[in-house]
Amino acid sequence: MSQLLTSISTALAAFSATNIDDIVILTLFFSQVNATFRRQHIVAGQYLGFSALIAVSLPAFFSGLILPPDWIGMLGVVPIAIGLNRLLNRETDESEVTAQTDPCVKSLLTSFLSPQTYGVAAITMANGSDNISIYVPLFASSTWSGLLVILGVFFLLVGVWCYAAYQLTRLPAIADALTRYGNSLVPFVLVGLGISILVESGTLASIPLTGLTFMAGCGCLFALNKNNKQLEAEKH
Repeated sequence: MSQLLTSISTALAAFSATNIDDIVILTLFFSQVNATFRRQHIVAGQYLGFSALIAVSLPAFFSGLILPPDWIGMLGVVPIAIGLNRLLNRETDESEVTAQTDPCVKSLLTSFLSPQTYGVAAITMANGSDNISIYVPLFASSTWSGLLVILGVFFLLVGVWCYAAYQLTRLPAIADALTRYGNSLVPFVLVGLGISILVESGTLASIPLTGLTFMAGCGCLFALNKNNKQLEAEKH
């Protein structure tokens, strides 16, 4: 029993310490529900991105090799690209929202296949380099039973985090502020988040990685812009 309680308390502390900033991001995402996202996009994307972070960290339990944090930090280009795309293509972004409000497209499978879901997942992963630095030694020092308890608590808390963020958007003062300023604020938050990830992960400390990151960012912007043009063509 003591080992169980220790594993639960350790999991609670590790998750809270590494995901407190996700509450802010999730709140901003949920403020865009029925505008840019649907609730299932955000929840599915959060679980998908968090599962990827766990998958990257788990090899430590088997004394395997993992991707270094500076490589994971390259994913910081994703929120930057999304933020810049939304700043540069506001009208297209709004038309995309309109096109995606078809009530027939609401199944769980569609949620997992949607670009919004993968966008949330990518941002969750990009914002998780600090998660990996905590989870690697945590998993490496765990027993099988302890690991299972920790993972169970982690995935339960992802749902709690999503619910808490959604409830925050329903508070009148917060909901009014996010409704009024959310669309204008989100692109800047995403760009700031991406820059923070690149800096804190040490990605920009390496010249080769900086070059790869720049090319990856250009590729993301090109792909997003191409998608915008396709949506605009379909509209007309």
